[in-house]
Amino acid sequence: MRITEVKSLFPWDCLEDSPSLRTVREFLATVPDERLLDGLDAWRGRGRDDYPVSVLWGVLLLKCLLRHATIEGCLGELQRNEALRRLIGIESEQKVPKAWNMSRFMKGLGSRRHLEEMKRVFEEMIRRLGEEVKDLGHDTAGDSTGLSGRRLRAESGESGELPEATGGRKEYTDEEGKVTKVVEWFGYKLHLLVDVKHEVAVAYRVSSANAGDNEELSELVKQAQKVFGKERVRTLAYDKACDDGDVHELLDGMGIKPVIENRALWKDEMERMLPGHDGRSNIVYDEAGTVYCYDKTSDPPVRHRMAYIGHEPARHTIKYRCPARHERWSCPSDGRCNGELKYGKTVRVSQAIDLRRFPAIPRATKQFERLYKGRSAAERVNARLKVFWGADDGNVSGAERFHAHVGAVLIVHAGLATVLATTPREGSGMGTTLGMLRLTPIAKALRKKLGLST
Repeated sequence: MRITEVKSLFPWDCLEDSPSLRTVREFLATVPDERLLDGLDAWRGRGRDDYPVSVLWGVLLLKCLLRHATIEGCLGELQRNEALRRLIGIESEQKVPKAWNMSRFMKGLGSRRHLEEMKRVFEEMIRRLGEEVKDLGHDTAGDSTGLSGRRLRAESGESGELPEATGGRKEYTDEEGKVTKVVEWFGYKLHLLVDVKHEVAVAYRVSSANAGDNEELSELVKQAQKVFGKERVRTLAYDKACDDGDVHELLDGMGIKPVIENRALWKDEMERMLPGHDGRSNIVYDEAGTVYCYDKTSDPPVRHRMAYIGHEPARHTIKYRCPARHERWSCPSDGRCNGELKYGKTVRVSQAIDLRRFPAIPRATKQFERLYKGRSAAERVNARLKVFWGADDGNVSGAERFHAHVGAVLIVHAGLATVLATTPREGSGMGTTLGMLRLTPIAKALRKKLGLST
Protein backbone atom coordinates (compact mmCIF):
# COMPACT_ATOMS: atom_id res chain seq x y z
CA MET A 1 0.00 0.00 0.00
CA ARG A 2 1.51 3.34 -1.09
CA ILE A 3 0.01 6.64 0.07
CA THR A 4 1.20 10.01 -1.22
CA GLU A 5 1.58 13.10 0.91
CA VAL A 6 -1.48 14.89 -0.47
CA LYS A 7 -3.86 12.19 0.74
CA SER A 8 -5.92 12.62 3.90
CA LEU A 9 -5.11 10.79 7.13
CA PHE A 10 -7.67 8.09 6.22
CA PRO A 11 -7.41 7.72 2.41
CA TRP A 12 -10.15 5.16 1.87
CA ASP A 13 -9.60 5.15 -1.89
CA CYS A 14 -6.12 3.66 -1.30
CA LEU A 15 -7.45 0.42 0.17
CA GLU A 16 -6.28 -2.62 -1.76
CA ASP A 17 -8.86 -4.51 -3.78
CA SER A 18 -7.26 -7.72 -2.52
CA PRO A 19 -5.52 -7.07 0.82
CA SER A 20 -1.92 -8.29 1.01
CA LEU A 21 -0.69 -10.60 3.76
CA ARG A 22 1.08 -7.65 5.36
CA THR A 23 -2.17 -5.67 5.46
CA VAL A 24 -4.00 -8.65 6.95
CA ARG A 25 -1.27 -9.13 9.58
CA GLU A 26 -1.33 -5.45 10.57
CA PHE A 27 -5.12 -5.43 10.66
CA LEU A 28 -5.22 -8.42 13.03
CA ALA A 29 -2.74 -6.60 15.29
CA THR A 30 -5.17 -3.68 15.63
CA VAL A 31 -8.01 -5.76 17.13
CA PRO A 32 -7.97 -5.84 20.99
CA ASP A 33 -10.01 -9.05 21.25
CA GLU A 34 -8.40 -10.79 24.24
CA ARG A 35 -11.39 -10.29 26.55
CA LEU A 36 -13.80 -11.34 23.81
CA LEU A 37 -11.88 -14.57 23.15
CA ASP A 38 -11.65 -15.33 26.90
CA GLY A 39 -15.42 -14.91 27.15
CA LEU A 40 -15.99 -17.17 24.16
CA ASP A 41 -13.70 -19.83 25.65
CA ALA A 42 -15.67 -19.68 28.90
CA TRP A 43 -18.94 -19.93 26.94
CA ARG A 44 -17.69 -23.05 25.15
CA GLY A 45 -16.74 -24.67 28.45
CA ARG A 46 -15.25 -28.18 28.34
CA GLY A 47 -16.71 -29.16 25.00
CA ARG A 48 -14.73 -30.28 21.97
CA ASP A 49 -12.02 -27.87 20.87
CA ASP A 50 -11.28 -29.15 17.37
CA TYR A 51 -11.54 -25.57 16.16
CA PRO A 52 -10.42 -22.99 18.76
CA VAL A 53 -12.61 -19.92 19.13
CA SER A 54 -9.63 -17.76 18.10
CA VAL A 55 -9.60 -19.56 14.74
CA LEU A 56 -13.36 -19.24 14.24
CA TRP A 57 -13.21 -15.54 15.17
CA GLY A 58 -10.32 -15.05 12.74
CA VAL A 59 -12.28 -16.68 9.93
CA LEU A 60 -15.21 -14.31 10.50
CA LEU A 61 -12.93 -11.27 10.41
CA LEU A 62 -11.21 -12.51 7.24
CA LYS A 63 -14.58 -13.14 5.59
CA CYS A 64 -15.34 -9.42 5.89
CA LEU A 65 -11.80 -8.13 5.35
CA LEU A 66 -11.22 -10.16 2.17
CA ARG A 67 -14.69 -9.25 0.84
CA HIS A 68 -16.07 -12.77 0.49
CA ALA A 69 -19.81 -12.92 -0.14
CA THR A 70 -20.16 -16.11 1.94
CA ILE A 71 -18.35 -17.94 4.71
CA GLU A 72 -17.88 -20.87 2.31
CA GLY A 73 -15.87 -18.63 -0.03
CA CYS A 74 -13.55 -17.59 2.78
CA LEU A 75 -13.09 -21.19 3.96
CA GLY A 76 -12.22 -22.21 0.41
CA GLU A 77 -9.48 -19.57 0.22
CA LEU A 78 -8.08 -20.68 3.57
CA GLN A 79 -7.83 -24.24 2.30
CA ARG A 80 -5.82 -23.03 -0.71
CA ASN A 81 -3.64 -20.40 1.00
CA GLU A 82 -1.23 -21.74 3.61
CA ALA A 83 0.28 -18.34 4.49
CA LEU A 84 -3.19 -16.88 5.13
CA ARG A 85 -4.12 -19.87 7.29
CA ARG A 86 -1.13 -19.41 9.53
CA LEU A 87 -2.01 -15.77 10.21
CA ILE A 88 -5.04 -16.91 12.23
CA GLY A 89 -3.44 -20.00 13.74
CA ILE A 90 -4.58 -22.76 11.37
CA GLU A 91 -1.72 -25.26 11.02
CA SER A 92 -2.95 -27.37 8.14
CA GLU A 93 -5.63 -27.66 5.50
CA GLN A 94 -7.40 -30.31 7.60
CA LYS A 95 -7.72 -27.81 10.48
CA VAL A 96 -9.83 -25.37 8.43
CA PRO A 97 -13.32 -25.21 10.01
CA LYS A 98 -16.44 -26.32 8.19
CA ALA A 99 -19.36 -24.05 7.33
CA TRP A 100 -21.56 -25.59 10.06
CA ASN A 101 -18.85 -24.93 12.65
CA MET A 102 -18.93 -21.25 11.70
CA SER A 103 -22.73 -21.21 11.80
CA ARG A 104 -22.82 -22.52 15.39
CA PHE A 105 -20.02 -20.15 16.39
CA MET A 106 -21.79 -17.09 14.96
CA LYS A 107 -25.02 -18.03 16.76
CA GLY A 108 -23.16 -18.11 20.07
CA LEU A 109 -21.26 -14.92 19.21
CA GLY A 110 -24.62 -13.22 18.67
CA SER A 111 -25.70 -13.54 22.31
CA ARG A 112 -26.11 -10.22 24.09
CA ARG A 113 -23.08 -10.55 26.34
CA HIS A 114 -20.75 -11.32 23.42
CA LEU A 115 -22.30 -8.57 21.28
CA GLU A 116 -21.62 -6.11 24.08
CA GLU A 117 -18.01 -7.28 24.19
CA MET A 118 -17.71 -6.89 20.40
CA LYS A 119 -18.98 -3.34 20.74
CA ARG A 120 -16.39 -2.77 23.48
CA VAL A 121 -13.69 -3.93 21.03
CA PHE A 122 -14.97 -1.46 18.45
CA GLU A 123 -15.12 1.36 21.01
CA GLU A 124 -11.57 0.63 22.21
CA MET A 125 -10.28 0.83 18.62
CA ILE A 126 -12.02 4.17 18.05
CA ARG A 127 -10.84 5.50 21.43
CA ARG A 128 -7.26 4.57 20.51
CA LEU A 129 -7.58 6.46 17.24
CA GLY A 130 -9.10 9.44 19.03
CA GLU A 131 -6.17 9.66 21.45
CA GLU A 132 -3.83 10.43 18.54
CA VAL A 133 -6.22 12.07 16.06
CA LYS A 134 -7.30 14.98 18.24
CA ASP A 135 -10.11 16.21 15.97
CA LEU A 136 -11.72 12.80 15.47
CA GLY A 137 -15.36 13.17 16.48
CA HIS A 138 -15.52 16.99 16.52
CA ASP A 139 -17.99 17.32 13.63
CA THR A 140 -20.26 14.33 13.18
CA ALA A 141 -23.15 13.24 10.98
CA GLY A 142 -25.76 10.56 11.50
CA ASP A 143 -27.53 8.33 9.02
CA SER A 144 -29.38 5.04 8.86
CA THR A 145 -29.62 2.41 6.17
CA GLY A 146 -31.58 -0.77 5.62
CA LEU A 147 -29.75 -4.10 5.78
CA SER A 148 -31.10 -7.25 4.20
CA GLY A 149 -31.54 -10.21 6.52
CA ARG A 150 -33.34 -13.53 6.64
CA ARG A 151 -35.50 -15.17 9.25
CA LEU A 152 -34.78 -18.67 10.49
CA ARG A 153 -36.94 -21.41 9.09
CA ALA A 154 -39.98 -22.06 11.25
CA GLU A 155 -39.15 -25.75 11.55
CA SER A 156 -35.63 -25.06 12.85
CA GLY A 157 -36.96 -24.67 16.38
CA GLU A 158 -34.41 -21.98 17.19
CA SER A 159 -35.46 -18.92 19.17
CA GLY A 160 -33.12 -16.27 20.53
CA GLU A 161 -33.06 -13.20 22.72
CA LEU A 162 -32.85 -10.78 19.78
CA PRO A 163 -35.75 -9.79 17.51
CA GLU A 164 -35.91 -11.43 14.11
CA ALA A 165 -35.81 -9.60 10.77
CA THR A 166 -38.88 -7.52 9.84
CA GLY A 167 -40.06 -5.51 6.87
CA GLY A 168 -38.91 -1.92 6.45
CA ARG A 169 -40.21 0.88 4.26
CA LYS A 170 -38.89 4.36 3.52
CA GLU A 171 -40.62 7.03 1.47
CA TYR A 172 -38.95 9.96 -0.25
CA THR A 173 -41.00 13.10 -0.88
CA ASP A 174 -40.54 16.27 -2.91
CA GLU A 175 -40.91 19.86 -1.69
CA GLU A 176 -44.70 19.62 -2.00
CA GLY A 177 -44.84 16.53 0.19
CA LYS A 178 -45.66 14.11 -2.64
CA VAL A 179 -44.09 10.65 -2.46
CA THR A 180 -41.58 10.30 -5.31
CA LYS A 181 -39.76 7.11 -4.31
CA VAL A 182 -40.42 4.12 -2.05
CA VAL A 183 -37.72 1.74 -0.79
CA GLU A 184 -38.71 -1.51 0.88
CA TRP A 185 -36.52 -4.21 2.38
CA PHE A 186 -36.67 -7.14 4.78
CA GLY A 187 -34.13 -7.22 7.58
CA TYR A 188 -32.82 -4.60 9.96
CA LYS A 189 -31.68 -1.01 10.14
CA LEU A 190 -28.12 0.15 10.84
CA HIS A 191 -27.66 3.54 12.54
CA LEU A 192 -24.27 5.24 12.33
CA LEU A 193 -22.59 8.30 13.81
CA VAL A 194 -19.67 9.27 11.56
CA ASP A 195 -16.83 11.78 11.75
CA VAL A 196 -17.41 13.92 8.64
CA LYS A 197 -13.78 14.89 8.08
CA HIS A 198 -12.18 11.46 8.36
CA GLU A 199 -15.19 9.31 7.35
CA VAL A 200 -14.76 7.01 10.35
CA ALA A 201 -17.79 5.58 12.17
CA VAL A 202 -17.52 6.45 15.87
CA ALA A 203 -20.77 4.79 17.07
CA TYR A 204 -23.31 2.31 15.71
CA ARG A 205 -26.55 0.55 16.57
CA VAL A 206 -28.59 -2.20 14.91
CA SER A 207 -32.37 -1.93 15.27
CA SER A 208 -35.50 -3.39 13.77
CA ALA A 209 -36.30 -2.23 10.26
CA ASN A 210 -39.19 -0.03 11.38
CA ALA A 211 -37.39 1.83 14.20
CA GLY A 212 -37.27 5.62 13.84
CA ASP A 213 -33.94 7.41 13.52
CA ASN A 214 -34.93 9.82 16.27
CA GLU A 215 -35.52 6.90 18.63
CA GLU A 216 -31.96 5.59 18.25
CA LEU A 217 -30.01 8.85 18.14
CA SER A 218 -29.80 9.22 21.92
CA GLU A 219 -27.92 5.93 22.34
CA LEU A 220 -25.60 6.77 19.43
CA VAL A 221 -24.58 10.06 21.02
CA LYS A 222 -24.12 8.45 24.44
CA GLN A 223 -21.89 5.80 22.88
CA ALA A 224 -19.74 8.48 21.21
CA GLN A 225 -19.43 10.38 24.48
CA LYS A 226 -18.48 7.17 26.25
CA VAL A 227 -15.65 6.71 23.76
CA PHE A 228 -14.34 10.29 23.58
CA GLY A 229 -15.65 12.01 26.70
CA LYS A 230 -18.39 14.62 26.90
CA GLU A 231 -16.46 17.51 25.34
CA ARG A 232 -15.29 15.96 22.04
CA VAL A 233 -18.47 15.95 19.92
CA ARG A 234 -19.29 19.55 18.93
CA THR A 235 -21.79 19.32 16.06
CA LEU A 236 -24.15 16.67 14.74
CA ALA A 237 -25.74 16.77 11.29
CA TYR A 238 -28.87 14.76 10.42
CA ASP A 239 -31.73 14.91 7.98
CA LYS A 240 -35.31 15.81 8.90
CA ALA A 241 -35.92 12.31 10.32
CA CYS A 242 -34.42 13.60 13.59
CA ASP A 243 -36.17 16.98 13.60
CA ASP A 244 -38.24 16.72 16.75
CA GLY A 245 -38.26 18.54 20.06
CA ASP A 246 -36.85 15.65 22.10
CA VAL A 247 -33.76 15.35 19.88
CA HIS A 248 -33.06 19.09 20.02
CA GLU A 249 -33.48 19.13 23.81
CA LEU A 250 -31.18 16.13 24.13
CA LEU A 251 -28.40 17.69 22.04
CA ASP A 252 -28.81 21.05 23.73
CA GLY A 253 -28.43 19.41 27.13
CA MET A 254 -25.27 17.64 25.95
CA GLY A 255 -23.72 20.82 24.58
CA ILE A 256 -23.84 19.56 20.98
CA LYS A 257 -24.87 21.95 18.23
CA PRO A 258 -27.54 20.34 15.99
CA VAL A 259 -27.31 20.70 12.22
CA ILE A 260 -30.69 19.20 11.38
CA GLU A 261 -32.94 19.92 8.42
CA ASN A 262 -36.37 21.02 9.58
CA ARG A 263 -39.65 19.37 8.64
CA ALA A 264 -42.37 21.48 7.04
CA LEU A 265 -45.28 21.60 9.50
CA TRP A 266 -46.78 25.03 8.92
CA LYS A 267 -49.67 24.65 6.52
CA ASP A 268 -51.04 28.14 6.04
CA GLU A 269 -48.44 30.42 7.64
CA MET A 270 -45.40 31.90 5.92
CA GLU A 271 -44.03 33.72 8.97
CA ARG A 272 -44.78 34.61 12.57
CA MET A 273 -44.11 37.64 14.73
CA LEU A 274 -41.14 37.14 17.00
CA PRO A 275 -42.34 36.81 20.63
CA GLY A 276 -41.86 40.01 22.55
CA HIS A 277 -42.61 42.18 19.51
CA ASP A 278 -46.02 43.71 18.87
CA GLY A 279 -47.71 44.74 15.62
CA ARG A 280 -45.63 47.90 15.36
CA SER A 281 -42.39 45.88 15.29
CA ASN A 282 -40.84 44.77 12.02
CA ILE A 283 -39.19 41.51 13.25
CA VAL A 284 -40.58 38.13 12.09
CA TYR A 285 -39.31 34.58 11.58
CA ASP A 286 -40.18 31.74 9.20
CA GLU A 287 -40.63 28.01 9.80
CA ALA A 288 -36.88 27.33 9.52
CA GLY A 289 -36.17 29.89 12.23
CA THR A 290 -34.70 32.52 9.89
CA VAL A 291 -35.21 36.01 11.32
CA TYR A 292 -36.27 38.90 9.05
CA CYS A 293 -36.91 42.60 9.40
CA TYR A 294 -39.33 44.67 7.29
CA ASP A 295 -38.55 47.92 5.55
CA LYS A 296 -41.96 49.50 6.15
CA THR A 297 -41.01 52.83 4.61
CA SER A 298 -41.03 51.37 1.10
CA ASP A 299 -44.28 50.68 -0.68
CA PRO A 300 -44.89 47.77 -0.69
CA PRO A 301 -42.89 46.78 2.43
CA VAL A 302 -39.70 44.84 1.70
CA ARG A 303 -38.50 41.91 3.83
CA HIS A 304 -34.74 41.53 4.51
CA ARG A 305 -32.96 38.67 6.25
CA MET A 306 -31.25 39.93 9.40
CA ALA A 307 -27.49 39.40 9.80
CA TYR A 308 -26.55 36.58 12.16
CA ILE A 309 -23.67 37.73 14.37
CA GLY A 310 -23.29 34.90 16.84
CA HIS A 311 -24.55 32.45 19.41
CA GLU A 312 -24.43 33.44 23.08
CA PRO A 313 -24.31 30.21 25.12
CA ALA A 314 -24.39 31.96 28.50
CA ARG A 315 -27.64 33.73 27.60
CA HIS A 316 -28.94 30.85 25.48
CA THR A 317 -29.71 33.35 22.75
CA ILE A 318 -28.91 34.01 19.09
CA LYS A 319 -27.91 37.54 18.17
CA TYR A 320 -28.92 39.34 14.96
CA ARG A 321 -28.10 42.78 13.61
CA CYS A 322 -29.61 45.22 11.14
CA PRO A 323 -28.58 43.83 7.72
CA ALA A 324 -28.11 47.29 6.19
CA ARG A 325 -25.62 48.35 8.88
CA HIS A 326 -23.88 44.98 8.88
CA GLU A 327 -23.51 44.74 5.11
CA ARG A 328 -23.14 48.51 4.55
CA TRP A 329 -25.97 49.27 2.17
CA SER A 330 -28.63 51.95 2.31
CA CYS A 331 -32.07 51.12 3.70
CA PRO A 332 -35.03 53.55 3.56
CA SER A 333 -36.03 52.47 7.09
CA ASP A 334 -32.61 53.13 8.60
CA GLY A 335 -33.67 56.20 10.54
CA ARG A 336 -36.90 54.60 11.72
CA CYS A 337 -35.22 51.40 12.95
CA ASN A 338 -31.78 52.49 14.12
CA GLY A 339 -32.29 56.10 15.20
CA GLU A 340 -29.09 57.35 16.86
CA LEU A 341 -27.57 53.88 17.25
CA LYS A 342 -24.20 53.75 15.48
CA TYR A 343 -24.03 49.97 15.56
CA GLY A 344 -27.60 49.60 14.41
CA LYS A 345 -30.54 47.65 15.74
CA THR A 346 -29.78 44.28 17.35
CA VAL A 347 -32.18 41.50 18.29
CA ARG A 348 -31.53 38.64 20.73
CA VAL A 349 -33.68 35.60 20.08
CA SER A 350 -34.12 33.25 23.02
CA GLN A 351 -33.65 29.61 22.03
CA ALA A 352 -36.17 28.69 24.70
CA ILE A 353 -38.91 29.93 22.35
CA ASP A 354 -38.41 26.80 20.24
CA LEU A 355 -35.17 24.79 20.08
CA ARG A 356 -36.26 23.27 16.76
CA ARG A 357 -36.64 26.71 15.19
CA PHE A 358 -33.64 28.36 16.79
CA PRO A 359 -30.64 26.00 16.99
CA ALA A 360 -27.21 27.33 17.98
CA ILE A 361 -26.21 27.38 14.30
CA PRO A 362 -29.09 28.99 12.35
CA ARG A 363 -30.12 27.20 9.18
CA ALA A 364 -29.79 30.27 6.97
CA THR A 365 -26.02 30.50 7.44
CA LYS A 366 -23.04 29.30 5.41
CA GLN A 367 -21.74 27.44 8.45
CA PHE A 368 -24.94 25.38 8.64
CA GLU A 369 -24.77 24.63 4.89
CA ARG A 370 -21.13 23.55 5.14
CA LEU A 371 -21.72 21.28 8.12
CA TYR A 372 -24.92 19.83 6.68
CA LYS A 373 -23.02 18.76 3.56
CA GLY A 374 -21.02 16.55 5.90
CA ARG A 375 -23.93 14.11 5.89
CA SER A 376 -22.54 12.74 2.63
CA ALA A 377 -19.65 11.30 4.67
CA ALA A 378 -22.10 9.08 6.57
CA GLU A 379 -23.61 7.92 3.28
CA ARG A 380 -20.15 6.98 1.95
CA VAL A 381 -19.35 5.01 5.10
CA ASN A 382 -22.68 3.19 4.78
CA ALA A 383 -21.82 2.32 1.19
CA ARG A 384 -18.43 0.88 2.18
CA LEU A 385 -19.94 -1.23 4.94
CA LYS A 386 -22.59 -2.59 2.59
CA VAL A 387 -20.69 -2.95 -0.69
CA PHE A 388 -17.07 -3.60 0.37
CA TRP A 389 -17.46 -5.59 3.59
CA GLY A 390 -20.80 -7.30 3.08
CA ALA A 391 -23.06 -5.87 5.77
CA ASP A 392 -25.96 -6.02 3.29
CA ASP A 393 -25.25 -9.35 1.59
CA GLY A 394 -28.46 -10.90 2.88
CA ASN A 395 -26.73 -14.27 3.26
CA VAL A 396 -26.98 -14.47 7.07
CA SER A 397 -29.99 -16.20 8.67
CA GLY A 398 -31.12 -15.57 12.21
CA ALA A 399 -30.89 -12.54 14.44
CA GLU A 400 -27.87 -13.72 16.47
CA ARG A 401 -25.79 -14.55 13.42
CA PHE A 402 -26.80 -11.30 11.73
CA HIS A 403 -25.85 -9.09 14.70
CA ALA A 404 -22.54 -10.93 15.08
CA HIS A 405 -21.79 -10.39 11.39
CA VAL A 406 -22.56 -6.67 11.53
CA GLY A 407 -20.40 -6.29 14.64
CA ALA A 408 -17.51 -7.96 12.80
CA VAL A 409 -17.98 -5.63 9.81
CA LEU A 410 -17.74 -2.56 12.07
CA ILE A 411 -14.58 -3.94 13.70
CA VAL A 412 -13.09 -4.44 10.23
CA HIS A 413 -13.97 -0.83 9.41
CA ALA A 414 -12.25 0.46 12.55
CA GLY A 415 -9.25 -1.81 12.00
CA LEU A 416 -8.71 -0.68 8.42
CA ALA A 417 -9.01 2.96 9.54
CA THR A 418 -6.14 2.25 11.95
CA VAL A 419 -4.10 0.53 9.25
CA LEU A 420 -4.57 3.51 6.93
CA ALA A 421 -3.48 5.92 9.65
CA THR A 422 -0.33 3.87 10.35
CA THR A 423 0.74 3.48 6.71
CA PRO A 424 4.01 5.17 5.62
CA ARG A 425 3.54 8.08 3.25
CA GLU A 426 5.58 9.51 0.45
CA GLY A 427 7.54 12.63 1.45
CA SER A 428 5.80 12.99 4.80
CA GLY A 429 8.82 14.65 6.43
CA MET A 430 10.58 17.93 5.71
CA GLY A 431 13.54 17.59 3.40
CA THR A 432 12.84 13.96 2.46
CA THR A 433 14.18 12.50 -0.72
CA LEU A 434 11.61 12.17 -3.50
CA GLY A 435 9.93 8.79 -3.33
CA MET A 436 11.04 7.88 0.21
CA LEU A 437 8.32 6.54 2.50
CA ARG A 438 8.13 8.06 5.98
CA LEU A 439 5.81 7.68 8.96
CA THR A 440 3.77 10.63 10.15
CA PRO A 441 3.85 11.45 13.89
CA ILE A 442 0.35 9.97 14.26
CA ALA A 443 1.43 6.80 12.44
CA LYS A 444 4.49 6.45 14.70
CA ALA A 445 2.39 6.84 17.84
CA LEU A 446 -0.23 4.31 16.69
CA ARG A 447 2.36 1.76 15.56
CA LYS A 448 4.09 2.04 18.92
CA LYS A 449 0.78 1.37 20.72
CA LEU A 450 0.11 -1.64 18.50
CA GLY A 451 3.63 -3.03 18.83
CA LEU A 452 4.30 -2.74 15.09
CA SER A 453 7.75 -2.01 13.67
CA THR A 454 8.48 1.65 12.91
